Amino acid sequence: MDSRQLRYFCAVYEQRNLSRAANQCAVAQSALSHHIANLEAEFGQSLFARKPRGMEPTAAGAQLYDHAKSILRALAVAERDMKSAGDDIAGEVSIGMAHSAVKAIGLPLMKTVLDRYPKLRVSLTESLSASTLTHLLSSEVDLAVVYNPPADQHLRTEPVLEERMVCVGTREIIGDTDDPIRFDELLKLPIILLRQGVSSRALLDDTALLRKLEVSAKLEMNSVYAIRDALVAGLGCVIGTTLFMQEPIASGRVHYRQIVAPELSRTLYLCQMADQPATFLLEAMRRLILDLIQTQISSGNWDARSLIGSVAGSRGRP
Repeated sequence: MDSRQLRYFCAVYEQRNLSRAANQCAVAQSALSHHIANLEAEFGQSLFARKPRGMEPTAAGAQLYDHAKSILRALAVAERDMKSAGDDIAGEVSIGMAHSAVKAIGLPLMKTVLDRYPKLRVSLTESLSASTLTHLLSSEVDLAVVYNPPADQHLRTEPVLEERMVCVGTREIIGDTDDPIRFDELLKLPIILLRQGVSSRALLDDTALLRKLEVSAKLEMNSVYAIRDALVAGLGCVIGTTLFMQEPIASGRVHYRQIVAPELSRTLYLCQMADQPATFLLEAMRRLILDLIQTQISSGNWDARSLIGSVAGSRGRP
């Protein structure tokens, strides 16, 4: 088996027809049929059911197609990376980020890429942490910056910061005081919760405490903007960060109180697929993201504790 056979196989799989696949690959139909037969002989599996109107992939064919696409994509990345070694960073990269990460470093990231990497095309996707992870696992994004990702052997994760969670709401709801609020007192308030599958983990990694919040929640929403509007309107309070509600807090429309007994926190991770080949482009983007996060923390714009360089918190393959 070689890359040429895999390309031919993928063409037949996608076209479902030998003649169309042969035209696409600019080879004789007989040669294409010969390569498919060699693959079937090598694997001892029928990859297609030959029918009068075309080629119908078998279960083995569908499974090989997934592997073949991954292999060919990795070969293309390797070829591009080697050709660009020593040259300017160029190509395309897709980055997925949780809302708070975009709020903190989205604009500096875009400005830096335009200034430093003029040959690079960046796609930036903002979504809830669970959705961002789904995009990463399906190869829709190359890097993901998310909160509290679940342990997964397919992911390589590195912790970048830890944020302390606070209670945010109008003074009428959470109290006209700067004193901390106890967790058991918090449960008596009208809590608005962000929830979408494992996105609830992005709020809090302690499942026991998270369950108590879910039981007490009066409203659950999948939109950070709807939550923000509901908060300002005095419909309830949220467990979040000062960065998340930075503008309403600064304007005085809402207030925040520290949470104690226990304190609540969440961890932001930079994630990529564990089997993703290393490239100059991805390493450049990884370093840029970490540098921007560190700058925001050091300047006080992001109220968080840096974990960059922490080995103990890393998960997945090194």
